[in-house]
Amino acid sequence: MSDILVVKLGGTTIAEQRQVLEEVARVSRRRPVVLVHGGGKRISEWLERLGVPTRFEGGLRVTDAASLEVAAAVLRGVVNSELVAGLRDLGVDAVGLSGVDGGMLVAERIEGMGLVARVVDLRRDLLDSLLVSGQVPVVAPLARDEGGLVCNVNADDATAGIAAGLGVRQTVFMTDVDGVRGADRQRLATIGSAEAEELIAAGVITGGMIPKVRAAIAAAVGTGSESAIVDGSAPDALVRAIEDPTFGTRIVGRSAGASAGA
Repeated sequence: MSDILVVKLGGTTIAEQRQVLEEVARVSRRRPVVLVHGGGKRISEWLERLGVPTRFEGGLRVTDAASLEVAAAVLRGVVNSELVAGLRDLGVDAVGLSGVDGGMLVAERIEGMGLVARVVDLRRDLLDSLLVSGQVPVVAPLARDEGGLVCNVNADDATAGIAAGLGVRQTVFMTDVDGVRGADRQRLATIGSAEAEELIAAGVITGGMIPKVRAAIAAAVGTGSESAIVDGSAPDALVRAIEDPTFGTRIVGRSAGASAGA
């Protein structure tokens, strides 16, 4: 497995991300890091300001042409630039890009969701060249669909596509909760795909946690790989996500012959 670390951040303001960016800066001096970010909250704020209606299905934003313009502007123009600037202030040679650049994220449209696509493959050349040169790619979740249209991509799905395509050993999903909750509302130390789908069907895992859990499972594609869903606001969150198996909720990769619920 690759020692590249893939980290997914939310898209809140740079002030709220400062602690995590400082951790990313420290870790990036020891191992290669790819940073993927969302921006859902800030997209919603901009859509509301502009009077553009929005709705969600299964934790994903249904995206028409008007809301895509806003999403692309916020993700690539605002959030991505802020994160790159913040990392560079910390001495990190960060480079901003989206899944459209170099055709990096290969995606297909999700039926009934408008201009929303899922990642089906990764063209890793651009990421490899940046990582080899010691730079930290900061990726906005946009991609072209099979017809060449730019589409919104769920940031967790983009993270999973990059992690699986690079064959990484560790993927960290930073969020605003301490992990995945079970039916008893207690944090689950580990979760597999079968249990996750049961909890989704039962209405225990809901909203934005649905794509996050599915993405974390998809990112841990082989024996020796691991995903972690953790509270990004906790002290030393990134280091603990990498080193402390009791922190957050873990999804451990399995061989092809292992049980889907393992």
